[in-house]
Amino acid sequence: MDRITFILIAGLVWIVTIILVIVVLTLINNKEKKKLKLEIEKLEKEKNMVISASMLSELNKVEALVNNDEMREKLDDWKKRFNDIKDKEMPKITETINEIEELFEEKNFKELKGLVLKADFDLNTLKTKASFLLNEIKDVTLSEERNRETITKLKAEYREVLSTYKEFEDDYEIVKVPLELQFENVDKLFTAFESAMESNAYTEVGKIVKAIADVISNLKVIIDEARPIVMLGKNLIPKKEEDIKNIADKMTRDGFNLEYLNIDYNINEANKKIQDIFQRLNVLNVEDSLFELKTMHDYFDSLYSDFDKERYSKKIYEDYSRSILLKATKLEKVNNELFKKIGDIKYSYDLSDDEVAVIAEIKQDIMGIRASYDKVVDTARSKILAYTKLAREMEIINSKLIKTEEKLNGALKTLGSLKEDELRAREQLDEIKKILSQTKERIRSYKLPCVPKNYYVELAEAMEAINVLVRELDKRPISIKILNLRVDTARDLVLKVYNTVNETVKTAKMAETAIVYGNRYRVVNKEVDFGLAKAENAFVKGNFKNSLENAINAINIVEPGIHKKLLEESQN
Repeated sequence: MDRITFILIAGLVWIVTIILVIVVLTLINNKEKKKLKLEIEKLEKEKNMVISASMLSELNKVEALVNNDEMREKLDDWKKRFNDIKDKEMPKITETINEIEELFEEKNFKELKGLVLKADFDLNTLKTKASFLLNEIKDVTLSEERNRETITKLKAEYREVLSTYKEFEDDYEIVKVPLELQFENVDKLFTAFESAMESNAYTEVGKIVKAIADVISNLKVIIDEARPIVMLGKNLIPKKEEDIKNIADKMTRDGFNLEYLNIDYNINEANKKIQDIFQRLNVLNVEDSLFELKTMHDYFDSLYSDFDKERYSKKIYEDYSRSILLKATKLEKVNNELFKKIGDIKYSYDLSDDEVAVIAEIKQDIMGIRASYDKVVDTARSKILAYTKLAREMEIINSKLIKTEEKLNGALKTLGSLKEDELRAREQLDEIKKILSQTKERIRSYKLPCVPKNYYVELAEAMEAINVLVRELDKRPISIKILNLRVDTARDLVLKVYNTVNETVKTAKMAETAIVYGNRYRVVNKEVDFGLAKAENAFVKGNFKNSLENAINAINIVEPGIHKKLLEESQN
């Protein structure tokens, strides 16, 4: 590509870029203009909708309804506010919109946007004022239709209230007079409503409708709650009080103490409260009355559970009374027997004062338990406490008794184990002597040419340990710790002799078998003959292990692996 061509292409690209930028800017500008134009049109449209035909129509309706000074004042005020919107506020908005249109034509978009925002804010404020004004006017023009609809609903509710009253009139006997006065008031209010509507006294109508709604709402509450109030206050609660009083009197005669329930006081307080509720009911005040009566009813219901708890607690108390007495007497007897023997036990087994102090502690514990038990029983006989508390006290005593029983069982186990250790030591002494006797018999039964010296040394040690154990068993007092140590020492030394004898006999037997087995090769091999001669010499001197090694090594010359074969033969 030559230089001229390159310059032409670059120029063309630059021109195209400039054209594209201009086109894009033009499009953006047109879009912005279009958007602003739409906003101006929207402002114009909304301005024309501020004062609608309906507002003028509603004002004309009010004009026809005016029949008193109050309504005349309201109408004058609404007209003044309407004229302010139409003659003062609207021209200002119109002037602003005209200015916006001029700026649009001049393409002064910067100032135009600020005016658009101002016009939009002012227009919204004006629309709100107009809307409030229209709603106030409609409150009067639509009041007849709205109030008629409300009154129709209230009459339906009133008929329902009357129907319930007539159906259960006997149940409302206690509030018949104040209720019927309220019914008369409602009838008078309905008449007053009709009069106000006929005279177009719309400012009074709203007050009358509200008064009717309040009275009927209160009547509904009275009609709904009066019957259950009467039923609870006149029938259910008094019957429950009588039943509870009878049960409480019978249980008191049977020995139960129910003073903690304060039954008489609570019944009196409940009756005072019921009387107050009925006094308030006479003036048609039922606030919280039903809740209070239900709370009373629930309280009296809960007393049945308290009675059952008392009966159950009495059974628990009586069961504990028997079981604690029997168990405490038994523990006391066992502990006393143990306490009498503790001197002999302490002397026989070299026990310290601290080691036997638990017996005295247990005795004190049992005495404390007996004292607590007697106190609770005396309290029960005097009938000054409820069985729920007495049963709880017995449970505490029983818990202490169980802990004391566990402590006594532990002491018995500990002291009993001392005697068991002594008996076990004597049994083990007999077993040790038996093993030693078997050991001696075994070494005598296999006629060894020479008994190894270590046998006599270990035998002497074992016999000395047995003699020490015998002396320890004859001692008074016996130290169980030292006794157990002597038993372990004697047993270990006797077993050591036993194992030595077994190993010696076994090795001697294998050596002898090897020599006899190898004699067949003496004639054919001098080395075998020499090795077996050495084995025989060691055997005679009592060196059985060396004898076995020489015999095996000699035979292994002519018969490799002989050691395994001899071992199998020996085992068989």
